Amino acid sequence: MAESLGVELELKDIESDAAIEAELMEKGGKHQVPFLVDADKDVAMYESNDIIDYMRENYAGSSDVANKPRIHTAADATCVACEG
Repeated sequence: MAESLGVELELKDIESDAAIEAELMEKGGKHQVPFLVDADKDVAMYESNDIIDYMRENYAGSSDVANKPRIHTAADATCVACEG
């Protein structure tokens, strides 16, 4: 999904690094993945379907790939939002 929209994702694996898990708890408040953070729009959310809908609503049809923000998902496996 993200790749087809031209959005660069930084995937983080909470199982491999305690600091990443702590970051998830700090930003989201619970140990749940996937978790998306769009720092440029000050948006954070859980739930794969919500993440997919958000990406479609905010990034589909945008031709300005160079100015698209990096959004992040924390996942212990490849998430649906990242793969579409």
